[in-house]
Amino acid sequence: MLVTALDAGVSPETLRKIESGRVATPAFPTIAAIADVLGLSLDAVWAEINQADGAAGPARPGRHAGQRLAS
Repeated sequence: MLVTALDAGVSPETLRKIESGRVATPAFPTIAAIADVLGLSLDAVWAEINQADGAAGPARPGRHAGQRLAS
């Protein structure tokens, strides 16, 4: 996590807060930077958000069932 945070240009504490839900609405540039470091498209991030909200729909190409953005 430390390397991911630093490569994305955010503090490890900020990344921990985002992961734990203590930051309810992280800034778009922060999410875009983290996604880039993790090799995720913003479409994949959006699909993950929709799945977490219970929205129905097909999985995006390139994602495997049950694959999470971060652990």
